[in-house]
Amino acid sequence: MSAANPFRDYLRAIREKLQVQGAGEHAHRAALQNYLEAAYPHLLATNEPRRIECGAPDFVITTKDTQVPIGYIEVKDVGADLSAREYREQFKRYTQALNNVIISNYLEFRWFVEGEERGEPVRVARLSGEKIVAEKDAAAMLAQLFDNFTSQPGIVVGTASELARRMAHLTHMLKDQIFGAVQNAEEDSELRGQLAAFRDILLPDLDEEQFADMYAQTIAYGLFAARVNVGEREEFSREHAAFDLPKTNPFLRSLFNSIAGPDLDDRLTWIVDDLARLLGNADMANIMEDFGRFTRQEDPVVHFYETFLREYDPQERKIRGVYYTPEPVVSYIVRSVDWLLKEKFGKPDGLADPDVYILDPAAGTGTFLYFVIQHIYDTLQAKGQAGTWNSYVKENLLQRIFGFEILMAPYTICHMKLAMLLQELGYEFDGDERLGVYLTNTLEE
Repeated sequence: MSAANPFRDYLRAIREKLQVQGAGEHAHRAALQNYLEAAYPHLLATNEPRRIECGAPDFVITTKDTQVPIGYIEVKDVGADLSAREYREQFKRYTQALNNVIISNYLEFRWFVEGEERGEPVRVARLSGEKIVAEKDAAAMLAQLFDNFTSQPGIVVGTASELARRMAHLTHMLKDQIFGAVQNAEEDSELRGQLAAFRDILLPDLDEEQFADMYAQTIAYGLFAARVNVGEREEFSREHAAFDLPKTNPFLRSLFNSIAGPDLDDRLTWIVDDLARLLGNADMANIMEDFGRFTRQEDPVVHFYETFLREYDPQERKIRGVYYTPEPVVSYIVRSVDWLLKEKFGKPDGLADPDVYILDPAAGTGTFLYFVIQHIYDTLQAKGQAGTWNSYVKENLLQRIFGFEILMAPYTICHMKLAMLLQELGYEFDGDERLGVYLTNTLEE
């Protein structure tokens, strides 16, 4: 603690503001901010009204040198009942999604880590009429609480199910942030421009809430896909998502560039960075091993989406039928179709025949198309034609493989995985080439 008396100054500031008629919870934020920054000079307590309007916690506590968030604080009016029904939903959302949170009414402080309350509430003062009376040992109790709060280590997730659950909570918060931000945005703002682009390029009838949901899922899962591809030795941040997205869809690349760049709406930055931090601290090797034991799948980026959607929106998962076919079954079906084309339809090259068009009407994350491309490549290799791969893809493959998908996140994953597969197999994309995967409802005319 500093040589001054931050706690005494804190209570004095609260008392003075209470004498001002009409002073509400906003009026006391400066007192709490000054206390924290005086007591912990290495920290910053940032209070941004523009962000708070969209439902973010009142304070984000970061280190001064690295700007890394270490926790959040949500405050209500002085002496407000923190157990009141009107606050329950908001507090639950914060404590479930954010791993280190303090809920306060300026006189009482409750600390939550990973959704669980730590210790008893700390009451530093009480209201007596219009006066504030400090409790015994209040300064020491509050200092101990904040010592524990500010030294809380970041969480390290080690299982696929836990990662899906935490990602789902943060993605729900991100959806709420985006929805609030786009409602309050000016017509010429970046968010309004992105909504217009989604409507123009993808879904003309898209409303603001659907946009928020689509955008949030795409950001969250795009970050996950990028994290899987980064490996264990590199530092991870939201910037990786833009770098790892292949150039096969200009719209998606523009979207992820906006997420990674300085133009990301500052009402969204904190939660996107929290998602990136969660993924950056995750034990991905253990998660992939754990995920493989339960699903027996080979590609976590493709098949983790079912696990994620089960936590994020189980009803949507059920309605849209997001249940993935095991890869051995996919491989068998692809090989069987290839055999039928050769034996029954007079196409000796099977799926590699340039007259055979392939459409997956419910492409999902692209598993079937992925195996089709791999099978065609293996066919050319077996015939000693691997050297023709680049010209074959350009002239005989890209224009006859199609996929339709109704959900934005799988659509994004499908683009990423197919493009990365083609790159891994040696194909060099031109700047104007596009994969034939489209966001659409196959059952609509």
